[in-house]
Amino acid sequence: MSFTPSAPDRRGTHEPGVAPGEKAAAVRPRNHARRSRGLAWSGLLALLLTGTAGCTSNSFTRLGMPVPVTRQGQVTLTLWQGSWIAALAVGAVVWGLIIWAVIFHRKRSTATPQQVHYNLPIEMLYTVVPFIMVGILFFFTARDENYLDRMPAHPNVVVTVTGFQWSWQFQYPQYKVPGSATGDVTINGQPWSPSAGGRNLPVLVIPTNETVRFNLVSTDVVHSFWIIPFEFKRDVIPGHPNHFQVTPNRTGTFVGRCTELCGLYHSRMLFTVKIVTPAQFRTWIHAQQVTQTTAAGSAQ
Repeated sequence: MSFTPSAPDRRGTHEPGVAPGEKAAAVRPRNHARRSRGLAWSGLLALLLTGTAGCTSNSFTRLGMPVPVTRQGQVTLTLWQGSWIAALAVGAVVWGLIIWAVIFHRKRSTATPQQVHYNLPIEMLYTVVPFIMVGILFFFTARDENYLDRMPAHPNVVVTVTGFQWSWQFQYPQYKVPGSATGDVTINGQPWSPSAGGRNLPVLVIPTNETVRFNLVSTDVVHSFWIIPFEFKRDVIPGHPNHFQVTPNRTGTFVGRCTELCGLYHSRMLFTVKIVTPAQFRTWIHAQQVTQTTAAGSAQ
């Protein structure tokens, strides 16, 4: 004998409005549930369309990345945006399925749910789809990495970058300075200091719309050459010269720095980057040749 009340036996009874012997019709989803689902999908679609709009470039559409100043930087930005779009799409699908299951498959009775041991199509789906997604991301990443590492045989401008504790030297081997210590146009700098500020920082000048190759060498420890709007950096390793090449497409003045902890004054290892028009670059190079030739003659 049980003291727990049990549900009344419904045998011989029928649901109101249903003829005896007929099964009750399935309960239709409520209108507000339908509206909620429609609003949820509309919101997700609006978010994706707003975040991926290509007609404007602002901090939101760049998703935290700075404005690129090179063609290679634009490729990096596009890969970054594509990865976010893929992540948002996956998140929208996952959250949509979760919300759908919560709304339309919530528990409505005390009966034990139907027990399903396996579903081969669904298991194949959630096994194959991630492999496809990873393969697509790998393809675009490898494609863009190959483009960023491409080294055409005849760049327009070559700059030899020498990192040392705690500043930089920029040498232009294509532009000669007879009688000077290096024989080429060379820019030397000093570390940033509280008294001088940025006045003694070395200045790297490069032209727009021309290929610029950087040859990176170090005289002491490992440094890292980083210009933020390049969306790219590369280590400067002693005994192991590194190279990379960019094509600037926007003028401006920027700050470069070392991003590898290289000693006591690592944070002061800064330099100034000026991207100018080709005509301005030729004028600057000619002025440097005249100035450095005169200085070399005076030193002899």
